[in-house]
Amino acid sequence: MFLAILIPDAAAEGWAPSRRLTNLQGAISRTKHMKQDIAQIKALLDDRVARYNQPSFIPNDPVSIPHRFTKKQDIEISGFFASILAWGQRKTIINNCLRLMDLMDNAPHEFILQHQEQDLPRFLGFKHRTFNDTDLLYLIHWFRWYYEQHESLETAFTGIGGKIKTQKERLEHFHDLVFSLEDAPHRTRKHISTPARKSACKRLNMYLRWMVRPADGGVDFGIWHTMQPADLVCPCDVHVERVARRLGLITRKGMDWQTAEELTDHLRAFDPLDPVKYDYALFGLGVEEKF
Repeated sequence: MFLAILIPDAAAEGWAPSRRLTNLQGAISRTKHMKQDIAQIKALLDDRVARYNQPSFIPNDPVSIPHRFTKKQDIEISGFFASILAWGQRKTIINNCLRLMDLMDNAPHEFILQHQEQDLPRFLGFKHRTFNDTDLLYLIHWFRWYYEQHESLETAFTGIGGKIKTQKERLEHFHDLVFSLEDAPHRTRKHISTPARKSACKRLNMYLRWMVRPADGGVDFGIWHTMQPADLVCPCDVHVERVARRLGLITRKGMDWQTAEELTDHLRAFDPLDPVKYDYALFGLGVEEKF
């Protein structure tokens, strides 16, 4: 039928299609199959978002730490530490985060603003993998400096009045702000990623998902509103990366900021307003279903 449209009398004249035309037909066929594949992938991911974006996801995930609180600033601070410490076994992550919250009297914002010098020795010896008491004490110091001037941690990413518009620039701004104090230890920089060093910023992107995505499934909080869900970049841990590559959503070699952006761009084709909701699907397929 396609040939008849191009050359109406082709069949009658015994005309044979050129290689170029045959290749074009093949490309059209492949495009049709690609569209079918994309639709199947979207259906799979939508199904898994519905399955995993539920309160049952919370207890065994680091997001359970900020879910212990209702005050906005407590959620911000506890969520930040839960995301920064989110590497290794989830049980160990959660236990160390619970210990840290206990050290802050289970009122992190109040502790940050009101602690005295004599309250700090309790943190000596705290360690999670390579994150130690030097890193922790500096971040407590930085949080106090910050919250004495600002109501919410969102401004540390977006700037006053939301003047910083892209996620890359927001993460770079946050990194630079955290280490803007004179006594910032160099060793702590490895715990706060930045796209400026080509990092995929997995943990910070997860933190931003918690703070920005709506609480539609009961997992994320949706307490920040200058940043929008459409702005977010997908967190890329080893499970998400493996599943995304199998589905053809990642083609770049290695895992860096551009790879995270590539994955997010593909996810935007499924939902441009909320692409990072598919983090639930990719993570669940990788961890729970060994996809």
